[in-house]
Amino acid sequence: MQLDVAAPSAPRGRVVMLVDNAVEGDSRVQKAARSAADAGWDVTLLGCARTDGERDWRLGRAHVRVLPMGGPTGGPTGPRGLRQRLVSRGGLPLRAARLARRPVEHGQVLLWRTLQGDRAWRRLEPGLWGYERLFGPVIDELRPDLIHAHDFRMLGVAARAVLRARAAGRPAKLVWDAHEWLPGAKPRRDNVRWLPAHLAYVREYVGHADAVVTVSDALAELLQRDHGLTERPTVLLNAPATADEPAGDTEPAPDLRRLCGVDRDTPLLVYSGAMAVQRGLDTVVDGLPRLPGVHLALVVGDPTAAYLRQLAARAARLGVADRVHPVPYVPHRQLVAFLSGADVGLIPLHHWPNHEIALITKFFEYSHARLPIVVSDVRTMADTVRATGQGEVFRARDAADLVRAVRAVLADPDRYRAAYAGPDSPLPGWTWEAQAQKLDALYRRLLSPEESTVEAQAR
Repeated sequence: MQLDVAAPSAPRGRVVMLVDNAVEGDSRVQKAARSAADAGWDVTLLGCARTDGERDWRLGRAHVRVLPMGGPTGGPTGPRGLRQRLVSRGGLPLRAARLARRPVEHGQVLLWRTLQGDRAWRRLEPGLWGYERLFGPVIDELRPDLIHAHDFRMLGVAARAVLRARAAGRPAKLVWDAHEWLPGAKPRRDNVRWLPAHLAYVREYVGHADAVVTVSDALAELLQRDHGLTERPTVLLNAPATADEPAGDTEPAPDLRRLCGVDRDTPLLVYSGAMAVQRGLDTVVDGLPRLPGVHLALVVGDPTAAYLRQLAARAARLGVADRVHPVPYVPHRQLVAFLSGADVGLIPLHHWPNHEIALITKFFEYSHARLPIVVSDVRTMADTVRATGQGEVFRARDAADLVRAVRAVLADPDRYRAAYAGPDSPLPGWTWEAQAQKLDALYRRLLSPEESTVEAQAR
């Protein structure tokens, strides 16, 4: 992906981006780093993974470094103990241990919040210090002008690095990129300390952010309300990159239908992305017996995941296993072309607070693939689909209503694809290039306010 604006001969400033994953599966983070580097910023993207050694590569002009959190017996929280052994064994002992500890955890939350307020996360979720130990020295060595912290775990790491830089006489700015609404997040594990600890962590450090960016207008409003932000967060949609890649920079996308073993006349539904119960794929599988001849492609990162095995077993019980096709992820730069081989894009989410306010990445990827979208009645995406006419809405968890919606789209697909054509098409604004221009403008405002003021006056 390249921006239309030519990069300056000298970097505008040094940007360090932080993310608490291995980078490769995070398209938003990759696009942000690459586009900022293409616009002339000196970008280093730091991620982390449970590996024994550091990995690094180039992403366009950006430098990616994935720092080692340790092997399978270690990580930010230290060596394995009783808890890790219980988790690895699973089953009844794990369930019993979780039930037994809940009263203790509730007491811990009450005690430490009473004693320490927002500093209570230090006692409730001390593993967060592991990210500080891992990232902090590397950030200090890079001496950034601006730190772009992706999602909530990196906020405190970035805030402390900025404070250290300023104490050393080096001005630095902090941008927090809030990918989700934390109060509405599904906890990562069965631990009653998890949510109050992370909420306290964010509250302690959000005031250090010089600017906040996020993924939707609805989430921007919630963040401004929750944290009393004087400035509304800048919205950077999770839109795909559409500019042509430099010659040789990417391979052609695979053929989705060939991977599924179906011909061009076979109706093909597609779901792309993470798989979990709340994503609603069981509703789709339940609907397939009432959609004879319709096939389902599941574009997934881990074909051995437990939930995918459960779906396969469900499909087998319903007699539709031969119409369900797991296929592997492709690089995000190929994804739109890859998805375009389907007839319908599916977003069958259950009702969950973060689902209600999101315009998720796959929504825009399906749109740029010119796919009609069948989405559950989660608020923001359902309202958007109704407004544009690009698909149909069904009641979440209602297989019969999903079947109705799919049948309507397959009966007249051109009616829904027409929403992507003509002067009223939403697609020009739903591109990463449009979002990258806003991100570049934000960086310039923070680091070169005089230049930004002159440009604003000229406009």
